[in-house]
Amino acid sequence: MLKLDHVVFPIRDAGRSLAFYRDVLDLPLVEAHEGDDWGDYPWLMMIFALPGGGEIVLVELKEAPPPSYRDLPKDVRHYALATEAVADLAAWRRKLRQAGVRYWEEDHGAQQSVYFEDPDGVVLEITAPPSHPAISASERAARAVRRWMHPGAQA
Repeated sequence: MLKLDHVVFPIRDAGRSLAFYRDVLDLPLVEAHEGDDWGDYPWLMMIFALPGGGEIVLVELKEAPPPSYRDLPKDVRHYALATEAVADLAAWRRKLRQAGVRYWEEDHGAQQSVYFEDPDGVVLEITAPPSHPAISASERAARAVRRWMHPGAQA
């Protein structure tokens, strides 16, 4: 069975990102690596541990074109983190407000979510309770994909 191990995304300013992920999200910086040739760019990689396992990995490429997440609808590309109880979201709202981070909320029925952007425009979500996908729903998902790929055909 697979589980999420880590996500990696580019950043523009290591200092701002370090402060955001360490101080606002309270994720510990557990490793950092650097080198001089990742696609012809000097680089810094910062690895933050997630509670329960997994990592968020940030990479700054010195003098590379800046990454842009801003040209897409805000939540079409996002990274979701979970907390156990919907009541936990109140503390996250307070923490984000205190840090001056703008956020928005969505009601997903069984889950409630708070969305916000990191300093580079990466959209993060904190959702509660955690997702627990049912393998039994996989045929329903397959039919939806077939309908998308072949409009008008019998699913």
